Amino acid sequence: MARILVTGARRGIGREITLTLARAGHEVVATMRDPNGCDLADIAAKEGLAINLAALDVDDDASVTALFAQAGMASVDVLINNAGILSINALEDESMAMIQAVMNTNFFGPVRCMKAVVPAMRERRQGLIINLSSIAGRMAVFSHSAYGPSKFALEAASEVAAQELAPFGVRVALVEPGIIATDMAVANLPQPRADSAYPSGRRMVAMNADADQGTPPAVVANAVLDIVSGRNTAFRTLCGDDSQMFIGMRTRMSDDAWIAMSDTLDDGVFFARMTAAMQG
Repeated sequence: MARILVTGARRGIGREITLTLARAGHEVVATMRDPNGCDLADIAAKEGLAINLAALDVDDDASVTALFAQAGMASVDVLINNAGILSINALEDESMAMIQAVMNTNFFGPVRCMKAVVPAMRERRQGLIINLSSIAGRMAVFSHSAYGPSKFALEAASEVAAQELAPFGVRVALVEPGIIATDMAVANLPQPRADSAYPSGRRMVAMNADADQGTPPAVVANAVLDIVSGRNTAFRTLCGDDSQMFIGMRTRMSDDAWIAMSDTLDDGVFFARMTAAMQG
């Protein structure tokens, strides 16, 4: 069984991935900024799972260097870059500090971790890197002024790395969830500007992660397990029924048509256009 390192494992998708892989018999290093109080340790002890907790802040060069300098960390079989943050604001409204923070976590964080494990994977000519992207990395969405670019960048870096590492037997894969039922938005989303000139309704739809509407995190975790086990060898894997629907809709539309759908400040008009586009 593989030795796997998961970033952002405290909650949500990362937590579910950790448990799913450990229950499948893999050894998982579950990383997070502060492991204190994380319930994964108790679950692992109760179920006899091979889960080890480790501190890692993917935003920080020194933290990444320190973790991967520990014995065996740089030679993990599988790296799963899951840590991420969300922000939903129009470009004019989003602060430069927040744009930089989102890019640092969602793009530079995975790049830091990839650079830490690639040398050992390349030398032994074996390894797997799975980057958790989003449909927001395939289609630019109103108010994703920070989040979307961070995922587009991650997609590009992943595709580049996949080409570079293929001759060395190292595989890179992307998982692209749609709307997932986690607390990511609640935990990380700053309050939008009260005086924003931009409509708020479609912004709220874009970050809707209500438990009764989003895809369960287990769907993403099972998709990751399929990649780790070799049952799925695709470079890109869409996750959740809504991801197929959204990407299908965007593929059918020209760039001009996609942009024109948002050329109104009336959310009611926008939603009617979106519904018609989804119906094909």
